[in-house]
Amino acid sequence: MRIGRRPAPTHLHTKGIAIMATAQQTHGAFSWFELTTSAPKDARTFYGKLLDWTFQDMDMRPAGTYTVINVGGQGIGGIAATPPNAKGMTPAWGGYVTVDNVDKVVANVAGLGGQVLMPPTDIPTVGRFATIRDPQGATLSLITYAMKS
Repeated sequence: MRIGRRPAPTHLHTKGIAIMATAQQTHGAFSWFELTTSAPKDARTFYGKLLDWTFQDMDMRPAGTYTVINVGGQGIGGIAATPPNAKGMTPAWGGYVTVDNVDKVVANVAGLGGQVLMPPTDIPTVGRFATIRDPQGATLSLITYAMKS
């Protein structure tokens, strides 16, 4: 995951379509995707061959190994083992949306009919995230990336 100072978003225009500078810098943009599965090694084999992804393992003790998915040398997502408290969970992809202030955004969830599944939590050197459920039952993670000085 590439983390850096979050400048104001810059927009490029191509034939009338605005393109964001980076998803990690832009409030409301999907910026990270994560697969939770009981078979991370099998997932690496499948997606590596299918999509030419490369991987980098990170030791996240005590939680175990987290695998960063790389495309063109840049992290775009990750693969994590199903946590012990979720045994039997169907493997699933989840997305993270960048927000300017995860605590402020999460404070609005209940008033809009949603539910906070995981309150804002720090990920050392990465940022702060939370997981919510919308009124229809879909889940989404929100993240504010750490700014490096």
